Amino acid sequence: MQIKYSCSYWGNDHFTPKEFIENVYESGYNGVELFLQPPDKLTNDFIDAITAIRLKNPDFYLIAMQIVFPVVESAESYIQKMEQRLESIAELNPLFINSHTGKDHFSFDDNCRVIEALLNFSKKRGVRILHETHRGRFSFHAASLLPYLEKFPELELVGDFSHFCTVSESMLEDQEEIIHKIIPHVGHVHARVGFEQGPQVNNPAAPEWQPHLQRFMGWWQQIAEYHHKKGTSLLTFTPEFGPVPYMPVEPYTQKPLSNVWDNNIFMLHQLKEKFTRSFP
Repeated sequence: MQIKYSCSYWGNDHFTPKEFIENVYESGYNGVELFLQPPDKLTNDFIDAITAIRLKNPDFYLIAMQIVFPVVESAESYIQKMEQRLESIAELNPLFINSHTGKDHFSFDDNCRVIEALLNFSKKRGVRILHETHRGRFSFHAASLLPYLEKFPELELVGDFSHFCTVSESMLEDQEEIIHKIIPHVGHVHARVGFEQGPQVNNPAAPEWQPHLQRFMGWWQQIAEYHHKKGTSLLTFTPEFGPVPYMPVEPYTQKPLSNVWDNNIFMLHQLKEKFTRSFP
């Protein structure tokens, strides 16, 4: 099983697309995860930069994100808007699409209609779609996610367990059985360390956060072991520490407490060290 690592543009928009892609490549990542809204110049610049890097590494990959921002709307309107976004994103030929799917306040039936629309689109267009576990989406809470997985056993997830921790105000010590049921559905991981009161610690390298880091590393190890035993050919991780307001800041000055790029490079090295040792 190959394990590859992608870099998110989130928090790195001080780089031009060309600068970002070159820095990502030189830093040892294998691909990128981008929120794009084609057709626009930013998308074109990114595609040009990725095409140029593929002359050095033909396997450099793109993960595209689908996000519908919150407005007051019906499930029908939401589905129509989402399908329009998916059409433009699918044209970019991503490795897969990471979808922020549904809403936490939609009914179970409405969220199921949203999921069915995505499954139908995936089959029709031949593009793989994964659903991120995220606050505000149908997948916001570990236990309430299980009925959807029972109804749609084919669902693949982007595992970002930091949101489960925040919603539950815990490190999920009493939800191990629930997490064990979710892990087989996780096909991509957002490697960010959250805690009981937020989705992102201020610096994952700090000694006071080592118990939390090791807790998340344990979950990621379980995901990797599941896919190794299953015979999965490729498992992907995106270190995903983000900018303000995910990043805590000093009062008054609003100075970030650590550096987004450095935090994600730290996570990249932690993951490579762990999984190179576990899956040589």
